[in-house]
Amino acid sequence: MTHPPITPVTRDQLFERLKALGIETRTVTHSPLHSVAEARAARQGIPGLSSSGHCKNLFLKDKKGALYLIVVLETQNVPIQTLARRIGAARLSFGRPELLQETLGITPGSVTPFALINDRAVTVTVVLDQALLAHDLVSCHPLGNDATTALKPADLCRFIRACGHEPVFVDFERL
Repeated sequence: MTHPPITPVTRDQLFERLKALGIETRTVTHSPLHSVAEARAARQGIPGLSSSGHCKNLFLKDKKGALYLIVVLETQNVPIQTLARRIGAARLSFGRPELLQETLGITPGSVTPFALINDRAVTVTVVLDQALLAHDLVSCHPLGNDATTALKPADLCRFIRACGHEPVFVDFERL
């Protein structure tokens, strides 16, 4: 499936949109992070970030072409085929970097629920880990892996809905 080219929003435009929605955030810049292990090491000693629920994000595609953004706590295992059965997907696999760029306007390593702002055609199904809701704050990359933005889980859900997506909640602990 080929998608028409999108013009992705900038980080500043994302922050403007969050502000317009009345969503308070806290952002910390850092060197680019490419793994959960790097992220854990980078946030040590950063007040307010070390205790928030940190997101791990997967961009997946099923064999019929449906697209999924999976947002879970960084410590969560994601049994992809069990998840596929749970959400009614047909054999999930990772989406190609070109498809990620075409659909969400970001590159691998920067996958984030904030990129839904670029999915104007609302082609991606968002799957959220229910455990995220138990945290006071959740943290995600703001369209690039060189910063981390923390916000309340309810505000993340509000942002996702404002982008035209209705999140599917899954209890990954029980998959």
